[in-house]
Amino acid sequence: MDEIEVSLGDRTYSISIGNNLRDEIVDVAKNYCADNRPLAIITFRALARMHPELFAALEEFATTTIFLGLDGENESLEEAKSVGELSRIWEALAEAKIDRSGAILAIGGGVVGDIAGFVAATFLRGIDFIQIPTTLLAMVDSSVGGKTGINLRAGKNLVGAFYQPRAVFADMRLLSTLPPREFAAGMAEVVKYGMLGDAQLFAELELDGKLSWNSPELPGVIRRCCEIKAEIVAEDERETSVEDGRALLNLGHTFCHAIEKVAGYGKYRHGEGVAIGLVAAAKISEELGFARRVVARTTALLRENGLPTKLREPLPIDALVAAMASDKKVRAGTLRFVLLRRIGDSFTFSGVPTGIVEQTWRELS
Repeated sequence: MDEIEVSLGDRTYSISIGNNLRDEIVDVAKNYCADNRPLAIITFRALARMHPELFAALEEFATTTIFLGLDGENESLEEAKSVGELSRIWEALAEAKIDRSGAILAIGGGVVGDIAGFVAATFLRGIDFIQIPTTLLAMVDSSVGGKTGINLRAGKNLVGAFYQPRAVFADMRLLSTLPPREFAAGMAEVVKYGMLGDAQLFAELELDGKLSWNSPELPGVIRRCCEIKAEIVAEDERETSVEDGRALLNLGHTFCHAIEKVAGYGKYRHGEGVAIGLVAAAKISEELGFARRVVARTTALLRENGLPTKLREPLPIDALVAAMASDKKVRAGTLRFVLLRRIGDSFTFSGVPTGIVEQTWRELS
């Protein structure tokens, strides 16, 4: 097992990375139980079926298990990140008598981590939660850094809180049941980290070819992504830097969130939207003269990993531009983009003309 520290003073926590961390995860649950501290598992029902040994071991120490979604099945169900679902979980925790000494185990992908983290931040004004990501995307990105939230009709993750987990366990074994499309979606975030801050990581990905859950290089890749994010979060936890800072982690996401909203949640996996957004950011970087040759390399690497680099079918450009205007990254009425000087060197920029944004959308259609 390998460990990385996210340094945040008295809220510092570790990210554990390894193959088969079941015993370590169960020990956490056992310790809460030994101290008479109630424990709630939040997950999808399908995950409990995919990993029966882990869930059987954890449920011995858990006070309650709450399954997300109307059917508890769909691991990518963005609709589960809703006000209605949030209220249902709060009521379930209250009924189970989870108190301030208790904790939540968030077992799942980004959807589970986002809503479970927001529940933990708000229930009884804050209780512990532990992230156990089951997707590559969650392991390298959403489970680390404390961004939690739910969606509104107006846009994605518009309600939330910065609330750090007590620990993160990235167990490679949990990726063994991940469908190829979901694994590919996670690779978009991996590529993003190389683009925004590590040219060597990007070059290694180009040399490695298409990765899979049991590729010997994967734990090291996950570690490097987590190191990059941990360093950025430690310096700008709440994304308050006027320039750069944590906003760099949004590379590709302004376009991604617009795609998800206009196409309808579920049409594209989040990582698929990120992949298209990365191409968009590269295109704008070249169009404005900040970078050279980033579009070709970005497009080639994403395609190598089975990711889309264009929209599957055209979407209304006016609707996409309008969706971008409601993005969380708008400040004082101006939308900030993350652009590139070169692979591994990114920066925030607020002066992208609307005409270039619209042109980019047309090129992605």
